[in-house]
Amino acid sequence: MSEPAPDPRMQSLINQLWPGVVRTVKVIGFDGADVLVELVDADGGAEIGRIPRHEASMRRMEHPSELFEVGQEINAEEIGRWRGGQLHLSARACEIPALRSFLLAFERGQVVAGTVSAVHNFGVFVHVDGEPDGLCTGFIRVPDLTWGWINHPSEAVEAGQRITAEVIIAEPRSGQVTLSLKALREDPLLRFADHVGRVLTGPITRIVPFGVFVQLAPDVVGFLHLAELTDEPAETPDQLVDEGELITVRVTEVDLQRHRVRLGAAGGADRT
Repeated sequence: MSEPAPDPRMQSLINQLWPGVVRTVKVIGFDGADVLVELVDADGGAEIGRIPRHEASMRRMEHPSELFEVGQEINAEEIGRWRGGQLHLSARACEIPALRSFLLAFERGQVVAGTVSAVHNFGVFVHVDGEPDGLCTGFIRVPDLTWGWINHPSEAVEAGQRITAEVIIAEPRSGQVTLSLKALREDPLLRFADHVGRVLTGPITRIVPFGVFVQLAPDVVGFLHLAELTDEPAETPDQLVDEGELITVRVTEVDLQRHRVRLGAAGGADRT
């Protein structure tokens, strides 16, 4: 069975984040918290560009004038043209040459190794092997940790753990390489796709205002809408069932592209 097609919205975002051309620029002044620069290597005369405040540095600062002086020459990466075609650049993308070189060496789909540095509710930081000293370059978003549902990233990894992961994108402007653990594991829905029409029994793993999620197999959870739970009027599912309760359902759809399973009623809940 073929792999699900990539999300076009995610691919569009990734395309926008690819590194741009590095230019040599000279600081000529400040416009509020933005840095105004002149392109030293501009063809056909001087061109004025802008480094937005958030693209000035990875370091904390009150104002870019703490870091840059008028007349100073720096390298900056092109990031696009706005405000009537004015070129915007990122100085932070070139701030640490060793970091930029390290990140630009990665390719999408490359497998890397590293050590989990910290686990937070929003994601996981990873020390990627070979990164510059004193930096932490890897990051794994919660949805990229596992195919299954977890309440917290600590259910998937722990600090100090050695891991291998696949590169999603390495981005000098953020100073990070975004990784995926689950990309190296087979999507469990690929083997579950032939279950459409089957009647299965599993525990309710989560209750939301408009329905319940049911565990059908390892790392496979399906959604049953409130309307499928009962023929009687009910405002919320928790009026009818409890988390952990066994329920019998019918698999009505396995959507590989959106990675979701839809369920329908197949008899009453089997309360235990």
